Amino acid sequence: MIRLNLPLKYPDFGPRIKNEKGKTYILDLVRKKWLILSPEEWVRQHLLNYLIQVKHYPASSISIEKELQLNDLRKRYDVVVYNKQLKPYLIVECKAPYIELNKAVVEQALRYNLIVKAPYLMITIGVSDLVFNSKNEITELSDYLTAE
Repeated sequence: MIRLNLPLKYPDFGPRIKNEKGKTYILDLVRKKWLILSPEEWVRQHLLNYLIQVKHYPASSISIEKELQLNDLRKRYDVVVYNKQLKPYLIVECKAPYIELNKAVVEQALRYNLIVKAPYLMITIGVSDLVFNSKNEITELSDYLTAE
């Protein structure tokens, strides 16, 4: 898999990987289960490691791939982080490293956030990422200890 930089100061991440019956799996840090290793999952697991190890977000405050109802459609967000008051703080859309961060990707994340209503939105492909605040300004992600 491609080496990611989430962000440039991101420490090396040694994911747990196994091969079984011709398929490669990665251990999900939050759900504690083995998942098929896809390029998007590679990005998601690196992001989770970054949130937990670098930004000090407790794994218990992170929700992964939960279903939400968007008009008549059922969708799944990638990651939602809750603050200390158990309100959504950050919603993250993860894409494979070769996906372009374009208007369609941003609009997808914004649609999900219409339901979640997190004050921060992050879009990452692992080699590049964007974080927006509630005023749609590009910002940096704070540590959990200093998060609202």
